[in-house]
Amino acid sequence: MPHITALDTLDVRFPTSRELDGSDAMNPDPDYSAAYVVLRTDDPDGLAGHGFAFTIGRGNDVQRAAIQSLDHLVVGRSVAEITGALGDFARTLTDDSQLRWLGPEKGVVHMAAGAVINAAWDLAAKRAGKPVWQLVSEMPPEQIVDLIDFRYLTDALTRQEALDILRAAAPGRAERTEYLLTQGYPAYTTSPGWLGYSDDKLARLARQAVADGFGTIKIKVGRDVDEDVRRVQIARAAIGPDIGLAVDANQRWDVDAAVDWISRLAPADLAWVEEPTSPDDILGHAEIRRRVAPVPISTGEHGQNRILFKQLLQAGAVDLLQIDAARVGGVNENLAILLLAAKFGVPVVPHAGGVGLCELVQHLAMIDYVAVSGTMRDRAIEFVDHLHEHFRDPVRVRDGRYLPPRAPGFSAEMLPATLAAYSYPAGTAWHAGLTEDGTTNYPPAADLSTKEYEIS
Repeated sequence: MPHITALDTLDVRFPTSRELDGSDAMNPDPDYSAAYVVLRTDDPDGLAGHGFAFTIGRGNDVQRAAIQSLDHLVVGRSVAEITGALGDFARTLTDDSQLRWLGPEKGVVHMAAGAVINAAWDLAAKRAGKPVWQLVSEMPPEQIVDLIDFRYLTDALTRQEALDILRAAAPGRAERTEYLLTQGYPAYTTSPGWLGYSDDKLARLARQAVADGFGTIKIKVGRDVDEDVRRVQIARAAIGPDIGLAVDANQRWDVDAAVDWISRLAPADLAWVEEPTSPDDILGHAEIRRRVAPVPISTGEHGQNRILFKQLLQAGAVDLLQIDAARVGGVNENLAILLLAAKFGVPVVPHAGGVGLCELVQHLAMIDYVAVSGTMRDRAIEFVDHLHEHFRDPVRVRDGRYLPPRAPGFSAEMLPATLAAYSYPAGTAWHAGLTEDGTTNYPPAADLSTKEYEIS
């Protein structure tokens, strides 16, 4: 019977700051990065689970230390024990008494638990021979609710209410699965809208996004109000009146500033405003939403746990709810959030603006469609056209829609050559310079050595 033999971590960073990919008002020079996890086993076929916590550079230093602190809860355990009871496994990681004191269930430690939990899901899905979205969508409702920790939720969502939601969606699962496989899931794109991009680049990429079939684009705002008014006008002119235009402030404003700023941008007919203030300020979001109506408000990318999402919904603070695959405690906690959103009738529009996040969160949105909410109405998954070539099972987007993953696992596994080249600071990509025109010359995964990389 196979066992977990090691919990390995690796510092993987991509120098995206060189071209300002990912730049926004709060994060002007991000290097998309992953505190990368491999659950190694003694399975003779080399079975392993892969996951990561997303950061934008130096955050990897603390994130890797937090992940490694969970080693004693993982190594030596039976693969069958973990994958056969993923709810129990998740709770052992989030309930560690000494680490819980640092949270509980928030911050670096909680993200570390989420990375390991997601790696366990990758392991379970590979063992089952199915992608995670399909694995969960085929579970009976009783098995899904067993994955969820309902502690602190029962004033808003009980186990029985969750069962009722899942049972109501069950009869249409087969038809929705078939539709998903043939039609895909709607996407929107942020690729045109990074704050460091020039006006010409914004307009060119916005027009290209429309040509590629995207029904909504999103641009970053929050550095300067006059600049933002100009940029939303450029974007609106480029995409025309029938394409959605969302803006993302990345937590930049106080409540009054948010109201004033959004009022200046509202004539561009905004699809939504994302993260207008601190992600923890539930009442602030509610106040902003009340004062800028009918402009929709969204947040959740930096939501630290299911309790915060519960309160956002209870307070009527959002029109759309984001989830992030690597911010909370893995698949399990995201299932709780999906069920909360279904209970309150709020659409989920997942965040995916970082390395590997598109690969992960597509599974969660597809679970929502097949097994939870049963609808794609007013929903789309964020798409950012960066770094997908570094994954063994990269996302596939066609005509503005995500095509569901078919390969077993959670789509989290990076290529060995990528791990070698982008490990920090020794990887070859970190020793590449810039070309004369200022663009990077670090190699894509296809051009890297295929030598296996030993993670330490």
